[in-house]
Amino acid sequence: MSGSMIPPSELAGLLRHAAAVGTVAPVVLDVRWRLVGPPGRADHGSHRIPGAVFVDLDTELSAGPARPGPGGRHPLPEPAALQEVLRRAGVRDDAGDQLVVAYDDLDGSVAARAWWLLRWAGVAPGRVRVLDGGFAGWQAARLPVAGTGPGAGAPEPEPLPPGDLVVRPGGMPVVDADGAAALARDGVLLDARAAARFRGETEPVDPRAGHVPGARSAPAAANTGPDGRWHPAGTLAERFRAAGVAPGVATGAYCGSGVNACALVLALEESGLTTPDAPAALYPGSWSEWSADPDRPAETGDRPWAARE
Repeated sequence: MSGSMIPPSELAGLLRHAAAVGTVAPVVLDVRWRLVGPPGRADHGSHRIPGAVFVDLDTELSAGPARPGPGGRHPLPEPAALQEVLRRAGVRDDAGDQLVVAYDDLDGSVAARAWWLLRWAGVAPGRVRVLDGGFAGWQAARLPVAGTGPGAGAPEPEPLPPGDLVVRPGGMPVVDADGAAALARDGVLLDARAAARFRGETEPVDPRAGHVPGARSAPAAANTGPDGRWHPAGTLAERFRAAGVAPGVATGAYCGSGVNACALVLALEESGLTTPDAPAALYPGSWSEWSADPDRPAETGDRPWAARE
């Protein structure tokens, strides 16, 4: 992979080099999260990449858990609040070569939310990475693990000094519900949820089943293989071309709450079908916002997208 991915071995090498010679160390964000079960903060305390800072999806990478409705279940954080979180982690404006690396323990979608927010906040594309394979990939490579759990205990580096990043929102394009409807009608709107939710066969979270009329199914889970590593650019490009994505075609993504869709924005950029200068748009409110509005239509089924042309 290229662009926004970093292998565990490369990140480990950068951390070792920074500790040895005193260069600016990467900021490592632990964004592990799950919809049900113990919170990711407990995992962070038990086992983590040395020096990683935990960042909570519900309260720091969004404006707090919200009910379906305006903004959706994971509305974008307020710029001032996000700035405080990123400064606490050590993200700086005056360190042009400082990398910021996010990892989770799922399919990279939560890490992609952090990646997207950093880019939206104005951090340059070349400075933001997602750990390929996530924490499982780090462990599989037998790299040092800090924490209090079995097999952990690697020493922690000195904490990074507080950052001075100024969040400048607008670095990534967003659309509202009307904009999402226009993309589905005139361009390509990809739905990152599982195919059964797209078809309307099940809806475990949001008010209604189905999808935005004219949207095309592209589950975010298919961005990665069974080991959690992202597919090569060519594989991703083939998949998205089959959904109608092409250079110059207006493209956007949504999901249930605006998190997994970030992984499609990232995957599209990795595929080469979009670029850092012209990324796909995100519909942050996503299905949790759309489905809560009774005036918004819902489509069900899985007709081939070409049949809608």
